[in-house]
Amino acid sequence: MALRGPLIAAAALAAAMLAPREAAAAIRFAPCGKGAVECGTVNVPLDRSGATPGTISLYVERLPAGGTPRGTLFLIAGGPGQGSARTFDLASEGASFRDQFPGYTLVAFDDRGTGRSGLLRCPEFQNDPAASPARMQALVATCANEIGATRTFYSTRDHADDIDAVRQALGLDKIALWGTSYGTQLSVAYAYTYPQHVERLLLDSVADPAGRDPFSTDDLREMPKGLAALCNSGSCKKATPNFVREVVAIANRLAARPLQGRVPRVGGGSRVVRASGLDLLSGAVIDSDLNPGLAAELPAAVHAALAGQPRTLLRLVELDRESSLLAPEDLSFGLFAATVCDDGPFPWAPTTPVAQRKALYDSALAALPAGATGPFGKWAVGIGPAEMCLLWPAAPARPGIGSGPLPNVPVLVLAGDRDLRTPAAHAADVAARFPQGHLLIAPGVGHSVLGADLSSCAQKAVKTWLAGGVPPSRCQRSPLLVQQVARFPASVAAAAPAGVGGLRGRTLGAVATSLREATATWATGFEGFESAPSALAGPYGGRLRIAGVSFSLAGYSAVPGLRVSGALHLVRNSSGGVTFPLKFIGSVSVAGAKAAHGRLSVGRTALSGRLSGRKVRGPT
Repeated sequence: MALRGPLIAAAALAAAMLAPREAAAAIRFAPCGKGAVECGTVNVPLDRSGATPGTISLYVERLPAGGTPRGTLFLIAGGPGQGSARTFDLASEGASFRDQFPGYTLVAFDDRGTGRSGLLRCPEFQNDPAASPARMQALVATCANEIGATRTFYSTRDHADDIDAVRQALGLDKIALWGTSYGTQLSVAYAYTYPQHVERLLLDSVADPAGRDPFSTDDLREMPKGLAALCNSGSCKKATPNFVREVVAIANRLAARPLQGRVPRVGGGSRVVRASGLDLLSGAVIDSDLNPGLAAELPAAVHAALAGQPRTLLRLVELDRESSLLAPEDLSFGLFAATVCDDGPFPWAPTTPVAQRKALYDSALAALPAGATGPFGKWAVGIGPAEMCLLWPAAPARPGIGSGPLPNVPVLVLAGDRDLRTPAAHAADVAARFPQGHLLIAPGVGHSVLGADLSSCAQKAVKTWLAGGVPPSRCQRSPLLVQQVARFPASVAAAAPAGVGGLRGRTLGAVATSLREATATWATGFEGFESAPSALAGPYGGRLRIAGVSFSLAGYSAVPGLRVSGALHLVRNSSGGVTFPLKFIGSVSVAGAKAAHGRLSVGRTALSGRLSGRKVRGPT
């Protein structure tokens, strides 16, 4: 499932349904955490119509501006389901945000239903992110029952009204907003509803503000462009002749006949992993736009699976599932469902009884024109929200977001050209809607541009824009965090020789591939999980232990018949910085029933040492 939800159009709702504006009491801030961060709460109505009693206490953090004050910036996290205070963590990250946004007082609060603002918990749904479509529908229905009748008060409009309540409580006339992913949708919803209170907008990885297609057909049609962008620099040429074509082929093949096999467990033994086309597309493929380890290994794994070697791809599917197991404090799946299933739009109305929805869903699906799902079959519409929300209980229609007009304020829109969940086409459309809209494309970057652009171009562009200058429209290509993994040999004997001929040369080539794969696995664990796991299993066994920016290998196997053990650490330059792709150096021992044994030194550009008692040297 993609972690963003659509907006609701407001034009069809009668003015009598609009809620009265509540008066927000001033926030009583107190020092908290470390540094200058202050914390407080704002009580807001559960139901702004007043029909249902109750309030929600919104947890708010504020970091006063350093230097000359320029205004107040609200930091709006994604999901829906991420609490902004927890996500941005001003106590720990405030210094870097102050540097990025000089002169701005920073405000982050946990949305209703997240973090410390009445967290919604749906344990079964939270703990089964890889559920089949039928089971996910049942889990979402169970989640609705667990939340109860108050589930109707968590729409994007409710979140937008909460932003304004916090603004009022702070005594501010205008605010700037920085939204990422779903946070862009919420920020634009606020701009439509409260245009007079917007000072400027920074929108990173833009969700379609018109409302997400219930079948996600727009994302499916744009997906080949994002996949191709991963390989535009020629980085995939050693892994696959055509990454886009091979992803399409394997996904459609698995939709017809799911793949199943065993992958190793980190503590020993193995587990059975099953992957359908939807599992692959909605999981490892889409998540490669945010996880640099997946991006580095996926092309080689897809190629291997098409060649009859499914192990590496099944392992990536399993790693991605493990990384999706999040605590509700980090991302509330209950809030995610409550917002997405309330927002719509769907082939049914909010008031449509559940029993009548499947027929409407099937009719709308059958009516899709040829090519609506891009190169994928109609099975791929499962990445959209409609299927998930089929069993969400019917509810009365409520006010949607405002109808604008959008404010004539500075707007900077950031888009990565390989973003698969919020394609750059959405960003271009949104930028064009604002009179002062400016679009910046970041080549080589996936989702969440400010956090993923290793060229620093996007970060510099934001500072230029805040200072009143004109940022560029396109950045230079961002480098990869780690090198792409080359094609996986089926065995040591099938590996391309490196340095010398015979078994020693093939072993050396297989070790080079294994170390690249291990580096990608380190990146998956270090960057792809909310908290990096202490260890991960190799594709064919063994263990990789993560120790910050170092890792160790114990019998690690990425090529059948080869096992590598040793320790590697990150290469830094003389000033303590790094260059990308990251390089790791160290030493390893080489063993395995089908390999030449020995010990190798892992340098910046070369492997050297002894295999079968003789000196060898080859490229990393």
